[in-house]
Amino acid sequence: MPELPEVETTVRDLQKKILGRNIKDIWTDFQKMIKKPRDFKDFKKGIEGRKIENIRRRGKNILIDLSGNKTLLIHQKLTGHLLLGKWKKKGNIWLPPPGPLSEKVNTYIHLLFTFDGGQQLALSDLRKFAKAELLNKDELKKELSSLGPEPLDKSFTFENFTEALSRPRGKIKQVLMDQTVIAGIGNIYSDEILWRAKVHPFKEISQLSEKELKNIYRAIKKTLPLAIKLCGESISDYRTLFGEAGFFDKARKVYRREGEKCNRCGTIIKRVKLAGRSAHFCPQCQRL
Repeated sequence: MPELPEVETTVRDLQKKILGRNIKDIWTDFQKMIKKPRDFKDFKKGIEGRKIENIRRRGKNILIDLSGNKTLLIHQKLTGHLLLGKWKKKGNIWLPPPGPLSEKVNTYIHLLFTFDGGQQLALSDLRKFAKAELLNKDELKKELSSLGPEPLDKSFTFENFTEALSRPRGKIKQVLMDQTVIAGIGNIYSDEILWRAKVHPFKEISQLSEKELKNIYRAIKKTLPLAIKLCGESISDYRTLFGEAGFFDKARKVYRREGEKCNRCGTIIKRVKLAGRSAHFCPQCQRL
């Protein structure tokens, strides 16, 4: 699933490319992807002709603010990613131009917006779990109300971090992935953050020392910006807005590196299950 760095990378590229554009047409072959309004005809009618006034991120959500006080919310979920380009329609299939957009992972297009000038924004999603919603101000506020603080905000101080972690109970990896505690961190970056902080993913929140908390906080503040700078992680389905792979793989230390040597101490990286998810860690550097 695209996490904060991947979503932020997409948002920043969208800001450069489609701000001020008018949406002329919308197509889908999977109407269940549209959650609000449920009827695709209403969704299409509510968006067509509107101008893109702002593009931003909240947690893992992409928020496209439209004229008329409406916001298009897109959550890419497990295998979805947005792409920008021009496609040609053949039957019910959109054919990409030569280049990165023609990579197989980029060809599962189920939602497509056409702008004035002919440029298009497509949502490719192999598993079809992604969602799109057209919301007014109150609906958007309600939709995002459960999300925790943004770890990249200047207001997210160490004090705010410890306050956020003072309420939940459980193992640190699970808590870091809880979107109501901190917004945007998922399976990949929780592993990477904890490796950099030298904290075992199974360690209970209540057992963390102040030093460990500071190490985790610093690791969050360093790892996420680094991942954004490298355009995210493309070990699975995620691609940038232009269909290209991100470069965080060069900086990935433990996620999906089980059986390999730890980059820091040489111990073999392990993978274990935690509440149905995988946790990757170094048993020497991250002792329980």
